[in-house]
Amino acid sequence: MNITALRPRFIGYLEPIADLCIRAGLTPNQISVVSIGFGLLCAILFLLHQSALGALALLLSAILDLIDGSVARKIQNSTRFGAAFDWIADKYVDALAILGAGFSGVPILTRFLPVSPAADLAVVALAIFGSMMNTFIKPVVYAEVGYTERKEGKIEDPLEGIGFFGRPETVIVLIAGGLTGYVWLAILAIAVFTNLSAIERILYLHGRLG
Repeated sequence: MNITALRPRFIGYLEPIADLCIRAGLTPNQISVVSIGFGLLCAILFLLHQSALGALALLLSAILDLIDGSVARKIQNSTRFGAAFDWIADKYVDALAILGAGFSGVPILTRFLPVSPAADLAVVALAIFGSMMNTFIKPVVYAEVGYTERKEGKIEDPLEGIGFFGRPETVIVLIAGGLTGYVWLAILAIAVFTNLSAIERILYLHGRLG
């Protein structure tokens, strides 16, 4: 079970923001681009050691990511490109936020272990790899197994609820780390838990498809 399974409930609370975007004339793809923009702003703020502001920028990016699908549904503008671009935008935001936080100079492993500073960079790399692989598994399954059924413009997710630490958890941990000043702990947690979650998904697929 993960937070992704609760996505429809969260989206329901954000309907007024989706309506506001529609009145502003924003298309779903434009909303995704703005979401990337806030992800870039988040990275810059983390690099400048403005972690609380960076966390707020990431929160705005996450909100926009949740409502682009609602806007597409409301204005009947769901496209396959839009569904794919939504995934791409998510990964840009994740990578930018993790890079910004990880390269901000805060010690991670060097905080409590007598290791080279390169060890901190290795943790950042693991966090990015785990974040990417945790999501990359899904399109691989779609392509190799042949899932094509769509629901509200997107392919029905065979891994929904599988993996205890997905993208929502990653974003929430980064936001919490930024707001509390524990960015280093957020990066460490993401590095460990995203990779364990990816392994969980692989084992699930092995049991289901093997």
